[in-house]
Amino acid sequence: MKNTIVGLKELRENLETYISQVSGGKSFMIVRRSKPVFKIVPPESDDQWETVADFTNINKKGVIAKKVLRTLRMLNA
Repeated sequence: MKNTIVGLKELRENLETYISQVSGGKSFMIVRRSKPVFKIVPPESDDQWETVADFTNINKKGVIAKKVLRTLRMLNA
């Protein structure tokens, strides 16, 4: 499948549109000043992701990452 070329500014300004297109299987080559800088492709499968910790069990809105990292550092010290 051929990649569609998209400028970095265009990507930033319309990020949600591109996210939905990638979710639908489309790939994009992102360029800045006419030079490729990165490629956005859909994941090969959803099996690649594994839930390590679900912090919504603690708080429905999630938790502050800084506090989690501080606690982990204290536990590993």
